[in-house]
Amino acid sequence: MSSQTLFDLLPAVYRLRDAQLVQSRNLLSAAETAQLRALQAPAGPLSTTEQEQLNQLTAKAARGPLQSLLMLIEEQLAVMAYDLEQLYDDQFIETCASWVIPYIGDLIGYRPVNGVAPAVASPRAEVANTISFRRRKGTVLVLEQLARDVTGWGAHAVEFFERLAVTQYAKHVRLHSRYTPDLRNWQVRSYMDTAFDVAAHWADVHRIAVERGRYNLRNVGIFIWSLNAYPLTKIPATAVDAGGRFFRFSPLGADSPLFNNPVSQGSDITAASQPVNVPDRLRRRVLCRDLQTGVGTVYYGEGNSLALYLNHTLLNPYQIRVCNLSGNDGNWANVPPAESPYAACVDPELGRIALRDAVQPPPAAGSATPQLQASFYYGFNAAMGAGEYPRSDSFTVGTEALVFQFPDRSGAPRYQNLQDALDFAAGSLTGNGRAAVEITDSGIYLLAGAPALTVTVPAAATIELRAADGCRPTLILSGEIVVVGDTASTFNLNGLMIVYAPPSPGGGFPPALLHVFGGANQLGNLGLTHCTLVPGWALTPAGQPQPLYAGRPALLAESSGLQITVQKSVVGGLWVDAGSAASLSDSIVDAGAPTGVAYAGVDGASGGGHLTLQSCTVIGKVHATLFPLVSGSILWAGLAAGDSWTAPVLADRKQQGCARFSYLPAGSVVPRQFECVEQGTQGTGGSLPIFYSLRYGDPGYAKLSPSTPDSIRRGADDGGEMGAFHFVLAPLRENDLRVRLPEYLPVGLEFGIFYQT
Repeated sequence: MSSQTLFDLLPAVYRLRDAQLVQSRNLLSAAETAQLRALQAPAGPLSTTEQEQLNQLTAKAARGPLQSLLMLIEEQLAVMAYDLEQLYDDQFIETCASWVIPYIGDLIGYRPVNGVAPAVASPRAEVANTISFRRRKGTVLVLEQLARDVTGWGAHAVEFFERLAVTQYAKHVRLHSRYTPDLRNWQVRSYMDTAFDVAAHWADVHRIAVERGRYNLRNVGIFIWSLNAYPLTKIPATAVDAGGRFFRFSPLGADSPLFNNPVSQGSDITAASQPVNVPDRLRRRVLCRDLQTGVGTVYYGEGNSLALYLNHTLLNPYQIRVCNLSGNDGNWANVPPAESPYAACVDPELGRIALRDAVQPPPAAGSATPQLQASFYYGFNAAMGAGEYPRSDSFTVGTEALVFQFPDRSGAPRYQNLQDALDFAAGSLTGNGRAAVEITDSGIYLLAGAPALTVTVPAAATIELRAADGCRPTLILSGEIVVVGDTASTFNLNGLMIVYAPPSPGGGFPPALLHVFGGANQLGNLGLTHCTLVPGWALTPAGQPQPLYAGRPALLAESSGLQITVQKSVVGGLWVDAGSAASLSDSIVDAGAPTGVAYAGVDGASGGGHLTLQSCTVIGKVHATLFPLVSGSILWAGLAAGDSWTAPVLADRKQQGCARFSYLPAGSVVPRQFECVEQGTQGTGGSLPIFYSLRYGDPGYAKLSPSTPDSIRRGADDGGEMGAFHFVLAPLRENDLRVRLPEYLPVGLEFGIFYQT
């Protein structure tokens, strides 16, 4: 029913009289009239909200009192009509309202779970599929689909009785099941002791339910890939030297394994998952076989797991060879000779590229060259730090007229470099304005100079330097980023990867990657969202933090009265003035080692400003004047031999604040504690967090192992894990799976959950 239906049914004489009333008098209130006049004569372009207000007031001014009354009546009629239609829709799971889903589920005995994974966050699909699942109850495909849907991770179910080394029944010979594996088959060797292992094993009498045993008649294994594969699209490869032949995929110039972009199996699984269906590391043999197929490749090509572009042209599969390119820089193995028929050699396990012919002109060592670009996937535990994942809801500036894209591709470019773009945005601000400079690709930008960038924010204004949604640019600095602001000003970074590269060997280093000067600087707020300020500033080719920059902070904030906010970011050490404050959530602060300085004052030893940590992982010592709140966090710190610090975690004021549901090292001096885990060394028998890796760049960086004691892995206030990846809710996903699987498991069988990543 349209908003004009009742009014149009009236006789014309009443509609004319209603229109005459509009022409003879102003039916708007005094406040509405003043607002309408202000919107009709704006000083600048209207925002989306202001345009909506103008449209509403203009329409209201053109309506008579009778038309307005009938519109109110018609709204109630529309509500009644919608309610009648919804009552019919509520009889079907496909169309019912969300509040009806549990009631329909109860009719068929559906058991609700936490619903962490997107597939079951709204249980509509699962309730709808319950009957279908029960018809296939006990089959391995149902178990696999449940594991995938309930956790939201890649999954594969294995009936271990099929992997037992037993004498076969003569009337039912399984030719594919051999007592001894064919070691000439590379697939058997590559997947041995993984989810896709096809070799026969002797019986294991340990119970699978406690994850001690595997191969037995009663056992079913559920293999989980909890890491995700995240894309990087058409980024320049990083040169190893000036020869123009050797490159690395990683924009940080370090070895890093490539991951497979999993091919979806659809909403209903009709066949067991294969390696191509899970987000696992990309193996040399697998990629080699795929490239040899030529047409119809699954792993290589645009939109797949890997694509190489030479001189902006996609290399076809026959031009690429997969090799083991291991070895020190300058002495890689299996590099293509000049007479090779292959244009490029690729090592997906190390993340290396060797070209047959050098690109022209040859790039400088450690820099990126646009002649060789790559699209690939890397592994990480969650959408944290810089990445191409969706994050538009975290943008500060939403008005398109105030977003200045970089590079400027307009007919008459307004700025040539990033510094000019920031200056142009600042000059475009009026009053309490907001402006953003948005980098629209995943390129690598070399910012020369000392400082590399200078951001000046006017009073009461906001400037945001961000990556566009779906992009992850890398800023390589030869100096610091200096931020200066006037009263009540704000500067935000969003979606950027920031790394340091010295302009010349042996030169001086800046004090930090991001520097907020003190003195007359009155910057009010500094925000980091989905950013990566590389811990240690840069990585060696082996992936270790550069020793040249050891102990240097990522952020140095000398200004007093500054409020720092860090969300879903990975950063190095923070040195913050005692008169400022920092609030971190869902983030990693990495000083490079537990004995490094993760948070302190501007001298790296005294107490830094007030520090709030919510679901964070801090690697390094912490000294703050006050902890208003430390919740659901892991503070992994320790004292070195002869250390001048009196405690690895130290608060100058213990009378205020609280530490709750967090892991603290022994000897920590903090405010009152509630449900915290505070232990010493492993020899004391206490609980310690067990990380897959503490080296930035590894796929399992800062991720807790499933073998971590439950006091930490399930020690947060909601039963989730402590630390930066609490928002992933991995233990709760696992709980959901343990609740759901027994209903569909055949009688007498047991299952175990095994994490592959």
